[in-house]
Amino acid sequence: MAEKYIVPAQTRIGHVHLKVSDLDRALAFYCDLLGFEVTTLYGSQAAFISAGGYHHHIGLNTWHSKGAAPAAQEGVGLYHTAILYPTRKDLAQIFDRLRQAKYPMTGASDHGVSEALYLNDPDGNGVELYWDRPKEQWPSKPDGSLEMYTKPLDLASLLKEIES
Repeated sequence: MAEKYIVPAQTRIGHVHLKVSDLDRALAFYCDLLGFEVTTLYGSQAAFISAGGYHHHIGLNTWHSKGAAPAAQEGVGLYHTAILYPTRKDLAQIFDRLRQAKYPMTGASDHGVSEALYLNDPDGNGVELYWDRPKEQWPSKPDGSLEMYTKPLDLASLLKEIES
């Protein structure tokens, strides 16, 4: 039997590409609200957007979905796209932005290793906005494995990050 292959530690997810029903509405959410920048437009059918000048972190297209209803909640498909922020303060800033825009959230959780905000984009695609705690702060079980959990996120404490 061949030796088990393990993906290199530096491997990461490069981008996600989402089918949307209305490109302008999707761009308003991802760019105007969340702050991503358009790097490339493909007419009125698709766009690539990014943070920090990368060629694209998110692709949006209407090639097979223009005007379509959201995907059914029950069934296979993408659960959510997770967007990793560099610091807790950055997460607090986007939370404050969402709060001021009165954008509905579906949840906010402390997972031990990370803190996360959950919402849906205008097409019903799940979006997780989160930051990772430093690895040395990750909780572990007695056997040394990670102890991830889901507890309510202290949003008042999160907002204090931007008050200082």
